[in-house]
Amino acid sequence: MIAWTDLLLPALLSSVLVFVASSLIHMVIQWHKSEYGSLPNEDEVRAALGKSKPRPGKYALPFCKDGKEMGTPEMLKKFEDGPNVVMYVRENGAVKLGPFLGKWFAYTFVVSLVVGYLARATIAPGAEYRQVFQVVGVAAWLAYAWAIPSDSIWVGKTWSSTAVYMLDGLIYAALTAGAFAWLWPAAVA
Repeated sequence: MIAWTDLLLPALLSSVLVFVASSLIHMVIQWHKSEYGSLPNEDEVRAALGKSKPRPGKYALPFCKDGKEMGTPEMLKKFEDGPNVVMYVRENGAVKLGPFLGKWFAYTFVVSLVVGYLARATIAPGAEYRQVFQVVGVAAWLAYAWAIPSDSIWVGKTWSSTAVYMLDGLIYAALTAGAFAWLWPAAVA
């Protein structure tokens, strides 16, 4: 059995690699930049939303309390007339990247630890690079990418955006798999 301490270095290295890769993707390459647009009357929309002082959270417009209300003529008209919106509201104030980046790094570390746990349970010490890469890579890709299609199914996110985020996840998974495969513990003699 592989000791938990043997998983810390590959988990930390993979977290650093994913953090650097995601920084390059979002700040240098910027292939997600085209996914966001502005409303032509942004100031009016902001003023209208500001009057209601929404708390941070997730909102739907129009909002239905239940499936029964969704089928009423009034609600069907609202859906037909639009707009149909799913919106996230964050706290007011300047965007401070530090807390976001800290949470992202913690998330990548937790993903790496969970993936390492799976690998520890299924792969023997001294396993070949390819075997470790395959198991860790699939598990990491599931963690980083496969929840994303639900936003295209249920929320209205474009499938092209989902495809790009899944590509990000594949890159992160390959980096995680490479770190674990490279640092996988040797067989004990």
